[in-house]
Amino acid sequence: MVLALLMFSALTAEAEVRLPRLIGNGMVLQRDVPLKIWGWADRNEKVTVTFKDQRYKTQADRQGNWELTLPASKAGGPYRMTVNQIEISDILIGDVWLCSGQSNMELPVRRVLDLYHDEIAQVHHPDIRQFRSSGRADSLTPQPDFKDGSWLPATRENIMDFSAVAYFFAAELYQKHQVPIGLIHTAIGGSPAESWLSPASVKKYLEAWQETQTRLDSLLKKRNPAAANEKPMDWLTELNRNDPGVSRWSKDGADVSGWPVISLPGYWSDKGVDLKRGSIWFCKEFEVPDSLANQEAVLRLGRIIDSDSAFVNGTFVGTVSYQYPPRIYNLPAGLLKPGKNRLMVRVFSLGGEGGFVEEKPYEIRFGLRKIDLTGEWNYHVGAALKPAAGPEGGGGLQFVPGGLYNSLTSPVVNFRLKGVIWYQGESNTGRANEYQALFRELINDWRARFAQPGLPFLYVQLANLGKPGKQPVESGWAVLRDAQRRTLGLPNTGMAVTYDIGEWNDIHPLNKKEVGRRLALEAARVVYADSLGVSSGPLYQSMEITGNSIVLTFSSVGSGLYANSLLDGFQIAGADGRFVWADAVVLSRNRVKVWSEKVKNPVVVRYAWDDNPAGANLKNKEGLPASTFTTDNF
Repeated sequence: MVLALLMFSALTAEAEVRLPRLIGNGMVLQRDVPLKIWGWADRNEKVTVTFKDQRYKTQADRQGNWELTLPASKAGGPYRMTVNQIEISDILIGDVWLCSGQSNMELPVRRVLDLYHDEIAQVHHPDIRQFRSSGRADSLTPQPDFKDGSWLPATRENIMDFSAVAYFFAAELYQKHQVPIGLIHTAIGGSPAESWLSPASVKKYLEAWQETQTRLDSLLKKRNPAAANEKPMDWLTELNRNDPGVSRWSKDGADVSGWPVISLPGYWSDKGVDLKRGSIWFCKEFEVPDSLANQEAVLRLGRIIDSDSAFVNGTFVGTVSYQYPPRIYNLPAGLLKPGKNRLMVRVFSLGGEGGFVEEKPYEIRFGLRKIDLTGEWNYHVGAALKPAAGPEGGGGLQFVPGGLYNSLTSPVVNFRLKGVIWYQGESNTGRANEYQALFRELINDWRARFAQPGLPFLYVQLANLGKPGKQPVESGWAVLRDAQRRTLGLPNTGMAVTYDIGEWNDIHPLNKKEVGRRLALEAARVVYADSLGVSSGPLYQSMEITGNSIVLTFSSVGSGLYANSLLDGFQIAGADGRFVWADAVVLSRNRVKVWSEKVKNPVVVRYAWDDNPAGANLKNKEGLPASTFTTDNF
């Protein structure tokens, strides 16, 4: 009898239905459309789904796959669902958005607290929910499910890990429409667009990628034939072996009296320090008044290229392993003493320019009171590594074309969506000329895979980055921005222009609330059929050569082009293609005249054509900026 019971229990366990991780407690389902519920079971296993007092039955096929369709429901909840023995609770019905791209979409709320600390501290939006898996690796085959992940509400306990862009976008939608918002967050930092294509579309990009890898491997073997059989160098171990400061200079009281002086922030190569790759130590002594000593504080070290470890009075206080995150290190009560204190920072440079990025906070904060850390520091080079010893290895693209579609988009394709928001392009700027065709292909590909031919696709145009050019220059970022603009030719697309709200010294600007707001404006037009509002700034429409000038016509001008300022950011060229800065004036509600005395027979105009088009100021009366464009045909 015992044996029979054990055998029966085993058979029962095998017969249990499995659900994808998206279908779980706290999920948000798309309103007003039929909904697919799917999963896995033993072959021919009977499956019953109960939802809103209705029962729906199906049977698994010979491979154990099953699915059924629930009728459309209005927004509401919370509801419960049972699938055989599985109970799912706290289900909401509203609008579901897939939030994808690279690091500017991935960037979490915790990274933007400098701008929104008080607002985030008050967040309580249980009807806004995010699903996020920890899976980051790409895959060679489409995956049926995420490795992990769950739905979490936008409450104080969870908000720090929400995508900042996605959260502010959702908050705008919720405020206006008062329906639950679900965010499926799949963005991965550094990912090129090719990695998000499905196997049906990625073949040509995968072949090119494989050829590139083969060529790089061949070059590596030619340079160092023995490298193929060598174990890759552990660069950190090598650095520590050769750095005399390890376990010495981080201690309180280390002798730095003979160390030279450098002014920070800034790049050390600009200040006469010759270190391309390796470790370097920086020491700053500072005074703490009696009134602040022994209190909790926050150490802010801006951005450091590439990585760092920080020590205060001999105590380790924090580390960041790559250059982009802000350095925010908590100092516990009792660490800072009255009078002289010492900060020691060990910085690792992986190649190129290393340093402390300018125009970032370098200070110790006690609430509203601050101790400034800029100015003179002492420094000492720890160890230098030969170029071949760096962590980059053989180079090449980080992601396999199609790999992130397989691992992070494929598990979503059965889930009905309201639309997609997308922030990506930085990783394609080196190949910007092909981006227009590639990006269109991606959008059409996803619409086919999701079986939603009109799936709304809203995206963010690249923000400004770098120091503004003094003369007209070629710009890979501008080319890619213009490719994004031209993608608006696809139906049901919308674009948020952001070159006016970025940061010249940070590829991850903090003003994500305005990005979310501008995406929500486009959602009002594209998705919610709000014809009354203005959703974007001026978009180039056509040109006409009139004598020695060119007259441009724009769409999306709202109440009209803003005319109460001198226009800047325009460039003009003749048949020789040599661009010069141009004069420009608003002629009418939607037209601008552009000319230059240096170009007698103009043929082409371009606008905001720089990685950082700081002076570009064409906008509509609603304050939304015009997109980067060129009148050239690609």
